[in-house]
Amino acid sequence: MAGRPAPSQRPLDSFDRAILRIVQRDARTPQRAIAEAVNLSAAAVQRRIAAMEASGVIRGNVALVDPRAVPLTITAIVEVYLQDERAETVQNAKTRFQNEPEVQQCYYVTGGTSFILIVVTTDMAAYQALTQRLFEENDSVNRFRSLIALDRVKTDASLIIP
Repeated sequence: MAGRPAPSQRPLDSFDRAILRIVQRDARTPQRAIAEAVNLSAAAVQRRIAAMEASGVIRGNVALVDPRAVPLTITAIVEVYLQDERAETVQNAKTRFQNEPEVQQCYYVTGGTSFILIVVTTDMAAYQALTQRLFEENDSVNRFRSLIALDRVKTDASLIIP
């Protein structure tokens, strides 16, 4: 997973933070409704949203899909342990994980584990094929451990905007 560039250092004021809290809940909220909620004009809200998009504070607008409707019934949290932590090994793993659509989230972490992945697949056979391709056939991976989710208690959480 190649690191994303950091958002430009555009300072966020209280209006920006209030707008972000609203659009995180529902990005389709009409700008006039946002304007009323934050006590600005619709034009000012539009300018602020455009500025936050241009600076990288807002990275995009997405549709959140219920995995059961698709169906993607297996959610796994996977701990990946690399053979070594050399820069080339880590970068290759980041790239490989980033390029797999089943890998929904990927974190390079400390504490003995190299990566934590959140993976979704249609069934256990698809999950087994993915683990074989990503981990078992990958000489850079020492071992991995899978935790299969029994229930999705909380997902799609918004950032807490101070």
